[in-house]
Amino acid sequence: MDFPFAADWPARSSNPLTVPWPGQGNPAAIRELSSPSEWLSLISSCDLHPAVPSTVLAKFARAQKLYALGWLEFDAIKAGELAAIIALELAMMDRYGRAVKGKSTREPTFDPLLKHMIKVDGLEVSALPSIRRYGGRSIPLVTIHGVDTAELRQTTLVSIRNNLAHGDPFDGLPWGGLLELVQDLIEYAYRDLIADATETHPAGTKGS
Repeated sequence: MDFPFAADWPARSSNPLTVPWPGQGNPAAIRELSSPSEWLSLISSCDLHPAVPSTVLAKFARAQKLYALGWLEFDAIKAGELAAIIALELAMMDRYGRAVKGKSTREPTFDPLLKHMIKVDGLEVSALPSIRRYGGRSIPLVTIHGVDTAELRQTTLVSIRNNLAHGDPFDGLPWGGLLELVQDLIEYAYRDLIADATETHPAGTKGS
């Protein structure tokens, strides 16, 4: 993804951007970034595959832009987190909404859509590239397969989404790995579209 609005952003040599962002073999790593190009490169590494529907691509790109603005205003990253989860919710509604809704007159909420992805569409933690890349489990996934305690319930994607959407009074640092996790889940939901596009255009690359 290109960020033309960041062309003249200053370096932060004396005040690096310090942000949770997973590293190889360390899902709880903290990064210190002095150059805006380093930060923008991290965010661009999360670009969705172009075969994902344009409506979802646009909402996820909005999340990436908000993350990028964190270089200038740290709180923008928290807004980016909510925007990323909104993109995921749109993708899951598109892919699973009709099946989850069934005969109900109400639209399904985030929780049953995520459960459908896991229990019906067969999501396995080991299938997610970020898990394979960093090892362990990223914090928002710690309860994805049924471990259920009061403490862990505060770190599920559902609880993170609800806290962000409803004005978490404690807020706190950004969730390390959240943007990549959302990228992985959206691409999992559209994996058939991505596979078809790759088969049709084998020379194409993600983000091209």
